[in-house]
Amino acid sequence: MDFNETYGRYLAAVNAALAGHPLLQGDAQHTDVLPDAPADGSIPEPLRSAMRYSLLLPGKRLRPVLLLAAYRLLADDWETALPYALGLEMIHTYSLIHDDLPAMDDDALRRGQPTNHLVFGENIAVLAGDGLYSLAFETMLEAALAPGNLYALPTVYEIARRAGVRGMIAGQTLDVKLEGTQPRKDMVHYIQRHKTGDLLTAPMTAGLMLAGADEARLSAGGTYGAKLGHAFQIVDDLLDLRGDATILGKRPGVDEQRGKMTWPAVYGEAASREDAARLVSEAKEALAVFGERAAFLRKLADKTLIRVT
Repeated sequence: MDFNETYGRYLAAVNAALAGHPLLQGDAQHTDVLPDAPADGSIPEPLRSAMRYSLLLPGKRLRPVLLLAAYRLLADDWETALPYALGLEMIHTYSLIHDDLPAMDDDALRRGQPTNHLVFGENIAVLAGDGLYSLAFETMLEAALAPGNLYALPTVYEIARRAGVRGMIAGQTLDVKLEGTQPRKDMVHYIQRHKTGDLLTAPMTAGLMLAGADEARLSAGGTYGAKLGHAFQIVDDLLDLRGDATILGKRPGVDEQRGKMTWPAVYGEAASREDAARLVSEAKEALAVFGERAAFLRKLADKTLIRVT
């Protein structure tokens, strides 16, 4: 099975499971009409529609695909890992909804469509993000609490830690706090390691943990995720400088306008391209312990650079 076929298989499974989540079913009702009283155990409108709107926008689903592929490095199936992949995509989507708010990046486009707060209002967008964050853990813990996998609860903890106040949120905090300040190498390393890197390392370490990986393989997967995440964010920084909104699905030039602490702002464009290529090479080298089973993940790392070459 070639790279595109494998990616497509993972992507189709994730999209189908997200669209079919039992708590997110129903017809969209994001209007100004007062909602009906929700049935017990259901999500009220317009919250459900707002959550579903952002979650189902077309995307690469990179994080859940990484988790499934990481699990598959050691296991013969990948379906067992699907609830954790869904939870990770819900966490990522909540972060995007909150990132786009006027109090944060104030973006009007996400994946080529109006951002959540422009469709549903700022108050519902905040709640939709909150709702997806809590639903992520409900989805993962429902699977983790079922008998049969000794590694499930540690897997959920790993995702929570990397998404939380020592991980992604820590990076986002400094990203916001340091807007407009003099670029600093130590701060841009910290921001990129946590704001982006942690949520690309999490699928690797979580998928491997769930499959019962030993410390050597966990370390290798974590290195791959961290290097890939760093390269991915550098490429995003470069695309923000020169990208096209119709391709990016969002407005370019925001980082420079807001004085964000980005890799090109500290090291320049040429060095940033070189650094991204070096990090992708190092990410692939980290997979040596997995042999040919890691071919898909090596190719995926190469794809990171295609967007700026």
